[in-house]
Amino acid sequence: MNDWIEIAKIDDIPRQGSRVVDLGKADGGEVNRIAVFRTVNDEVFAMKDKCPHRGGPLSEGIVHGGLVTCPLHGFKIDLATGEAVLPDKGCARTYATKVEGGQVFLRLA
Repeated sequence: MNDWIEIAKIDDIPRQGSRVVDLGKADGGEVNRIAVFRTVNDEVFAMKDKCPHRGGPLSEGIVHGGLVTCPLHGFKIDLATGEAVLPDKGCARTYATKVEGGQVFLRLA
């Protein structure tokens, strides 16, 4: 079973920026949005587009190094792990990504 989905071309995601993948409504009626980030070194990461602190849209945050800073309250989240950087606490759900032939794939499983 292939659980990878093609979501974008890497060039569609700006360096030190993000794009949002909308997967429709999850259980409970909440919209399931995933933020896909690209670093200056062309690494691609994905996580739920919801800061663990107050639910801010991480896709609107600032990408720097391997982190994204939430636009609401400045929480810094590690792109690889989803963990908040100390002294903050919390974790955003992350998803596996891969880039093949310039295409970005997301694994939901």
